[in-house]
Amino acid sequence: MQTYDPHKSTTEVRQGSRRMLNFRVLVWSLLAVILAFGLVYLFFYLFNSPPPNTTTGV
Repeated sequence: MQTYDPHKSTTEVRQGSRRMLNFRVLVWSLLAVILAFGLVYLFFYLFNSPPPNTTTGV
């Protein structure tokens, strides 16, 4: 197996992505995690809050 090729470009050598697909995956997964945490927080806030005080001062 050949480990050195003098004819490779700098992008091929460092295995860079010109279309920035790894950046897109990072951004979309970060947004998905933020959305998931927001939904979990909203769920617990709405369904685990104490009931309102409805007693009258009689």
